[in-house]
Amino acid sequence: MQLSSLNRGQLGHPGLRVNAERVPLSLRSREAMTKTTTCVYHFLVLNWYIFLNYHIPQIGRNEEKLREFHDGGRSKYLTLLNLLLQAIFFGVACLDDVLKRVIGRKDIKFVTSFRDLLFTTMAFPISTFVFLVFWTLFHYDRSLVYPKGLDDFFPAWVNHAMHTSIFPFSLFETILRPHNYPSKKLGLTLLGAFNFAYIIRILWRYVQTGNWVYPVFDSLSPLGIIIFFSAAYILVAGIYLFGEKINHWKWGAIAKPQMKKN
Repeated sequence: MQLSSLNRGQLGHPGLRVNAERVPLSLRSREAMTKTTTCVYHFLVLNWYIFLNYHIPQIGRNEEKLREFHDGGRSKYLTLLNLLLQAIFFGVACLDDVLKRVIGRKDIKFVTSFRDLLFTTMAFPISTFVFLVFWTLFHYDRSLVYPKGLDDFFPAWVNHAMHTSIFPFSLFETILRPHNYPSKKLGLTLLGAFNFAYIIRILWRYVQTGNWVYPVFDSLSPLGIIIFFSAAYILVAGIYLFGEKINHWKWGAIAKPQMKKN
């Protein structure tokens, strides 16, 4: 039976006509529900990261044992930079959700593009990197990255909020909606620029104080530190490419690259 004949037959039958009208409405309702769920999710996660960014820097502010932790600000710790980065990303995602409901998709192309660029080149790779490297070093020798004495000030839930939950939040965002990836050249360049800027921050801190941000660097020779930084970039670049693969696997042609990939 031809499709055109089937459609005419359906439209000629009162009962089938009702079904034909109901299907689009059901799809529209499902899409609206998905958008609402996404908006609520982004709002809740945004508030979670706002809370963490406020609460964690306040812990042990007047404690002598945590003077080194507070001295120099959050910019010296990749963990705290990542929490700030996640708050910014989910803030942009919330803005994107709201504006799409108010003024429409086409009119906020810049916001959506910035949201995707921020997530693909920084939010997902860096959160995953922090998760993998921290727990690898923690289980190998926690004194290299998170000395046991910190447990007296940072309860377990704070540790997991900083180093564990960041990964499932980012992974869920990957499968929740499609994200347009830039060209590999642009994406890896932006990621490399962030990596280089943070290395400069770590080295500058060492030159100023004579202390490394993380104890792991005390156990490495200058060559070992160079190898560590190089391996770190290779890992985070691999995470970037892995995120792109997940995005393509989940969304396929829906998530088209913004530029021709190199």
